[in-house]
Amino acid sequence: MSDNMPGPLTKFRLALIQLMVSPLKASNYNRLGTFVKEAASRGAKVVALPECYNSPYGTNYFPEYAERIPGESTRVLSEVAKEFGVYLIGGSIPEEDDGKLYNTCTVFAPNGSMLLKYRKIHLFDIDVPGKIRFQESETLSPGSSLCTFDTPYCKVGIGICYDMRFTELAQIYTQKGCQLLVYPGAFNMTTGPAHWELLQRARAVDNQVYVAAVSPARNEKSSYVAWGHSSIVNPWGEVLAKAGSEETIIYADIDLKYLSGIRQQIPILKQKRHDLYCIQAVKD
Repeated sequence: MSDNMPGPLTKFRLALIQLMVSPLKASNYNRLGTFVKEAASRGAKVVALPECYNSPYGTNYFPEYAERIPGESTRVLSEVAKEFGVYLIGGSIPEEDDGKLYNTCTVFAPNGSMLLKYRKIHLFDIDVPGKIRFQESETLSPGSSLCTFDTPYCKVGIGICYDMRFTELAQIYTQKGCQLLVYPGAFNMTTGPAHWELLQRARAVDNQVYVAAVSPARNEKSSYVAWGHSSIVNPWGEVLAKAGSEETIIYADIDLKYLSGIRQQIPILKQKRHDLYCIQAVKD
């Protein structure tokens, strides 16, 4: 490589916007634009929004707020990504398509083009006696495709909330070359304190990747109260940045040289590939 040629881009700033979601879509659009502008002014190249950034979270809200894609909400995301020159991970919105509803994340490039549309694969169906019952499957249909996108820095894999509990999804993304996994999510006041950070750290250590999970801000008046605590975790399992419950932006510098160093020091990915080969051999 010539001394005059630029080397690979190995570090970039990630921002997570912990938005206080309003029942008014226009209010959410205005505030997310303000926050993305602030994040870009502080050097963020990749910016992520929370799950259901444009509507309250709840099975009774999904039909009311659902949109087709492209639609109003994705138009706003495209315009904001282009105006501020960032990769914008659009949290998720309730999507209507062919008579079905999905929990869908879209990602936009700095030129405003849509890079992917990911539909939440693992629907949030839980029943913790005396604490919480929630059944996304009462209104939503599951997606069936994994989605990644490329940046000048690294490949990024997308999941939504409950997807974070499924180790196989993160493993497949890692095998596909992802070095950052981003999960827009809205854990609640029961599962949040117990598992939110634990799962992020587990996925990061299991796969030696950066993991980011971005929640809505906590609104105690909502029918579904989000835990908040958006976080960014490095491949060593350390929490680099963590929000409280309030509306805010958090930042972390994603260092791909550091990630490579971790993988060299503890080369588990090579062993995982060997394990998968052995498992397949047994099946055959």
